[in-house]
Amino acid sequence: MSRAYRDLRRVIVWGQLPPGARISERVIAERLGLSRTPVRSALHRLEQEGFIASPDGGRERRLFVAPLTREDGQELFQIVGHLEGLAARIAAALAPARRRALAARMRELNGRLAAQSPARAAAAHFFDLDLRFHQAFVEAVAGPRLLALHRAVKPQCERYARLYVTVLLDELPTSLKEHEAIARSIARGDPDAAQIAVETNWGNAAARLAHVIWQYGERGSWAGGARDTAPPAPRSRASRRRAGG
Repeated sequence: MSRAYRDLRRVIVWGQLPPGARISERVIAERLGLSRTPVRSALHRLEQEGFIASPDGGRERRLFVAPLTREDGQELFQIVGHLEGLAARIAAALAPARRRALAARMRELNGRLAAQSPARAAAAHFFDLDLRFHQAFVEAVAGPRLLALHRAVKPQCERYARLYVTVLLDELPTSLKEHEAIARSIARGDPDAAQIAVETNWGNAAARLAHVIWQYGERGSWAGGARDTAPPAPRSRASRRRAGG
């Protein structure tokens, strides 16, 4: 991972380059103290991954930080849910001692998350703990291909989670219960239940995110103010399976 790519992705994920912001290759190169060649390469990669968008295809393309939209956020959350669901399935098939140790680590992180719930000022810490909870089982079992896919897509979810985290904290009790279902399924060695639990967690998170964006608007999108009707609450594939749908 080049320095230009790493630094640019970080400032986009953390919102220092906000959704819809114009990107100048020259300005970025000057601020990073780099030549324009590595910056151009990093911008190309970030555009391929969806962090950057171009509204036109002309010779002098205008580049912008990709907007945060309801549709895009739901798609990203569902993709990550399926990737992490596969990792949870693998984790639940580990030898008993390994999976119980992993579940214990996940429960410890979930307990620390629960302790953060009363403090709105701890929103950033809440986000980091939630990230570590999911990393605990993904990075413990995922092979190189699954890890590469996860590391390419998950930071795009982080853009949404970091921006809307203080509002999403209202749903923390539900998230904690969903996390416990994941840890419990892994501990008892039930791959089907572990996969369903993870996909349910992300599917529900996608529905919660859609409602928050409907309430507060999209970021960096001209359509961001359009909120005619409340969005339907989409259910994940895992939720439909559990309900027989």
